[in-house]
Amino acid sequence: MTTTTGYAVLTPGGRLEPWTFERRDLRPDDVRIRITFCGVCHSDLTAIAHASDVPLVPGHEFVGEVAAVGSSVTTFQPGDAVAVGNIVDSCGECVACRDEEESYCLEFPTLTYGGVDRRDGTPRHGAYSREMVVRDHFVYALPQGLDPAGVAPLMCAGITVWQPLKRYGVGEGTRVGVVGLGGLGHLTVKFAKALGAQVAVFTTSESKRADALALGADEVVLSTSADQMAAHANAFDVVIDTASGPHDISPYVLTLDFDGTLCMLGIPPRYEVDSMALLRGRRRITASGSGGVRDTREMLAFAAEHGITADVEVLPAERVQEALDRLAKNDVRWRFVLDLR
Repeated sequence: MTTTTGYAVLTPGGRLEPWTFERRDLRPDDVRIRITFCGVCHSDLTAIAHASDVPLVPGHEFVGEVAAVGSSVTTFQPGDAVAVGNIVDSCGECVACRDEEESYCLEFPTLTYGGVDRRDGTPRHGAYSREMVVRDHFVYALPQGLDPAGVAPLMCAGITVWQPLKRYGVGEGTRVGVVGLGGLGHLTVKFAKALGAQVAVFTTSESKRADALALGADEVVLSTSADQMAAHANAFDVVIDTASGPHDISPYVLTLDFDGTLCMLGIPPRYEVDSMALLRGRRRITASGSGGVRDTREMLAFAAEHGITADVEVLPAERVQEALDRLAKNDVRWRFVLDLR
């Protein structure tokens, strides 16, 4: 075991505090990573608010440098720049895992934090910390030429939006609607535009119009305007809904063209939809979260080719509670990243 430090919720309902804890010794297929930057995800807020099994160290989108490798690791060596997302292991045997779709592992994937290690049952602590030990299959080479701090959110937010864009055939001339302009939404705009799509952003806030256009959106639709929404009936092939809270998705379903797809990335307890909105045009509703190894590698390669990173505000790690408090107020453009160097 090795000792490291991080920031943890030590009591249910508590705030993050410095904490010293142990990481496991390296297994043959393990990589020990010295963390440099870790993104702050909206799901971290939810995990902290509902933490009952404490201590809990959040953080699941990070980059760093290889410090050591296990005896069977051949892909990485000490000094390599790497990135890791929110999945660090899976069963490796089910139909999803054999297709490198580990986010759909039928035994449920092992997440970067929360729950326990699938091999020895020890608690999983996340990347709001100085070091992490990860199975080599779930470690990725950090693309050269990209800002490491801006890459960290790609490992969760980036792959989360990339998978449905590719799954539902977004490419040259595809008409894409993006609901919400936050950590997920701003990356949806960047990736969709780079894929060749025509992109519109749905927002409840007129103040985000300039931001959406600056990111590359072709137009902005005020979703609180009945006239603007009606003018975009049957206008999109794919709508990616990034809003995190419960909301009526029926108005967005009505903007889908024949055989269009609405993909939900926010995961509220349930989805509410008018059934007739689905029947008028053979429309589909689906959901997605994160992605497997194959899609993550493809996403990173595409990001490197097109110079795509998240727009981030970097804060020193000791200001992590400030980042969380501001994120809860949506006071960020568009993702916080902690500097753990």
